This record gives sequence, C-alpha cells and structure tokens, in this order.
Amino acid sequence: MSKKIYTKTGDRGQTSLFGGLRLPKSHLRIDSYGTIDELNSYLGVVRDNMDSELYKNQIKYIQDRLFTVGSHLASDPNKEMLLPDLGEEDISTLESAIDEMNRELPELKNFIIPGGDLQASFLHVARCVCRRAERRVVALSIEDEVDEIIIRYLNRLSDYLFVLSRYVAMVNGSIETQWIPKNVH
Repeated sequence: MSKKIYTKTGDRGQTSLFGGLRLPKSHLRIDSYGTIDELNSYLGVVRDNMDSELYKNQIKYIQDRLFTVGSHLASDPNKEMLLPDLGEEDISTLESAIDEMNRELPELKNFIIPGGDLQASFLHVARCVCRRAERRVVALSIEDEVDEIIIRYLNRLSDYLFVLSRYVAMVNGSIETQWIPKNVH
C-alpha cells in the first residue's frame, strides 16, 4: 500500500521545516523556498522547450542546485543539520557559461524588451521569477539566518537566465527588441 500524500497537518495554515519547527504558511521563510520551488518548476518548462542538449543539461544542473537552495531555506536555521552543499564552484559555473555566451552576443547598449521567440520568452519569465526569489531571500536574510552564498547564487542565476535568453534568441535567428525611451525630458 502506498503512503498517502496528504497529512492534514497543514490544514490550519501551518507547516513544518526540516528539524520540526512549525511556521505559518505565510512566513517569509516559507514564501522564500516556495518561490525557489516555483522557479525550479518554471525551469522545467524552459528545459522542456529548449532545443540544445547543452542548455537542457545546464538547466537540469541548475534545477538540482535549486533543490539544494530549497533544502537550506526549508531547514530550521537554529538546528545543526546535514545539508547538501552549494559552493563557489556553482557560482563560477554560471559565470563561465555567461562569459562564453557573451563572447558571441552583440554588446548590450539598451534594455531589451522581453520576447523574441518562445524559448527566449520562457527564459525572461524564469529570470523574473528568479529575481523575485532573490528579493524574498534577501528579505528573509534581514530577519533570519541565510547563507549569503544563496543570495549570490540567485543573483548570478538571474544574470545567466538573461544572457541565455539573449543567446537563444540569437541562435534561433530572432531579433532582439531594444527599448528606446520616447519623449525623454
């Protein structure tokens, strides 16, 4: 017999962190790792709509790293726990990918209006979800303990998603639409 997915322990608006601490589902910590989960799920949509095996694999690796981020955020910060590592190499991996793509991209002189094609558009939405996750985690870090590497990783990840959106649009032959401000005073 399979185990039931529902426990009914959250029916009154509370949930448990790893380590047992119960918090309201509206708590900033829950919102933070919930937004990471949303980003991870959206990256599944991105990955499923990518043509390049290289970028599918990169995104799958990022999804793994986001599970690590989520496990840190979903754990009681006041308890010693064994958690998977997020390291400097995870940030440098993103930076290397960004640098490699940037070598082939035209210099950015204006803001880019999101879009171009479906793959680039999905990546722009993922970038926005990533920025929201970063804002939530930064807010959490003001009131509770958060490993600063998580904030740095999310910041670099949003950069990666932006550059990948531009790169995918270029490879797909799409034209980037630059934002040219009108009636500037």
